[in-house]
Amino acid sequence: MRSRTPDRLCAEAVDLARAAAEELAGAEAVGEYLGAVAEGDRVVTHSFACQDPAYRGWRWAVTVARASRAKAVTLDEAVLLPDAEALLAPEWVPWSERLRPGDLGPGDLLPTEADDLRLEPGWLAAEEAPVDSAVSAVAEDLAELAEAEDADVTATPPAALPTTPARGSISAVAEELGLRRARVLSRYGLQAAAARWEEAFGPKSAIAQAAPAHCVSCGFLVPIAGSLRQAFGICANEFSPAEGHVVSLGFGCGGHSEAAVMPRAPRPAPPVLDEMNVEPMPLHPDRHGGSVEETGPTEELGHS
Repeated sequence: MRSRTPDRLCAEAVDLARAAAEELAGAEAVGEYLGAVAEGDRVVTHSFACQDPAYRGWRWAVTVARASRAKAVTLDEAVLLPDAEALLAPEWVPWSERLRPGDLGPGDLLPTEADDLRLEPGWLAAEEAPVDSAVSAVAEDLAELAEAEDADVTATPPAALPTTPARGSISAVAEELGLRRARVLSRYGLQAAAARWEEAFGPKSAIAQAAPAHCVSCGFLVPIAGSLRQAFGICANEFSPAEGHVVSLGFGCGGHSEAAVMPRAPRPAPPVLDEMNVEPMPLHPDRHGGSVEETGPTEELGHS
């Protein structure tokens, strides 16, 4: 059993412990003596305050010991240890938990765990669809479409072959239903995505609270496919802060298509005709350019 009382010779070796700490960190980094603690029989740890500004709240711990029946105290180790109020680095977190949206850059690969809750197994054409699933309800129809697509084009003339539009082909239908993918979004994955989109561009944001109308009535809203189209769309207004993002139908901004209609240019006032006064309009202004006073005497001389 370890003794709680420090060994006398080891406890008195304060100078030895300080010299070891100063040799390790320098005299300016070793501060006042903080006391000694018994680590075991004839083993004592001396503590000194750390004066380094980068290690506030830390202490230098120097452990000394002596052998049985020996009077010489020897040095065991000198380390820097944190106290209760020491400034410590944050606890290490695995990379999978440190990853944040936007950290993925060009050339980076982000592995997805096999038991990721956001995903669930899809159904492939080579597998058998579950009996009670929605896939089994359309499996027969998809099989018929697959046979039509795989028909031999050289067996009969092209006019006699069953033609299926590319948009309604088995590949297009299977892609929309997620039947050609190994995994698809689970209900948890859909709810998590909806929660993120609702928080980023939802009706509770400050810009949506001040908006004149919601995105559900905006002409710049582009619908999306799937079950989330009932609550979300994509903004296509280049002047909106949400342009190119998935927005909630309850979101809104000042760029709403019907928020403010540009006023039309004002029409000029119709001309006003004054019919009360008569304005003289000479027919030959070049002949009557002078005033009456200038032409009067000449006309009188001509008549005399």
